[in-house]
Amino acid sequence: MIGYIKGKILSLTPENVLMVTDGGIGFEIMCSYSAFSALSGKKEGELYTYLNANENGVALYGFSSTEEKNMFLKLITVSGVGPKMGISVLSGMNISDLATAIATSDVKRLSTIKGLGKKTAERIILELREKVSVDLSSSPVGGVKLPPVTQGDEDAVVALMTLGFTRAESEKAISRARANGATSVEDIIMVALRGM
Repeated sequence: MIGYIKGKILSLTPENVLMVTDGGIGFEIMCSYSAFSALSGKKEGELYTYLNANENGVALYGFSSTEEKNMFLKLITVSGVGPKMGISVLSGMNISDLATAIATSDVKRLSTIKGLGKKTAERIILELREKVSVDLSSSPVGGVKLPPVTQGDEDAVVALMTLGFTRAESEKAISRARANGATSVEDIIMVALRGM
């Protein structure tokens, strides 16, 4: 599995990049918009990657961060969402907004992404929230029972866990965000992410 590539950028478009490693091997990578933005104007760059092989061939997908890659991996577990759709979703919305939309069941907001219909948006919310809820039922870290959170906080916790953070990390970050004056779910998530 090819999980990370660093090299010279030979060509770059909003959809893909051709990157040559020190060994002289060139990789054509389909990239998210944030990966494209991170590489724009540079001669060299790095991407976290996912290799997809199926009956139609082999494709490499690139991401600007491990958090973005983790979100992609969650998206492609949803029935009807393949790697190309996963990249489109990540290109249409940054990961913090996407996590917020999933956590708050905002079908309308998800449906604004080009190529993502209402039914698929509903399926993403249903299937990803179910996956996260399995994590929520797991026992607390170190056997210490964490204090209960409000429904607004719970939405923020789910959003942060969707990005790959543990429940304990999410709750601590949300407590800090609340202490800094954040009130809405969106504000809490944004402040919490900055403090991660």
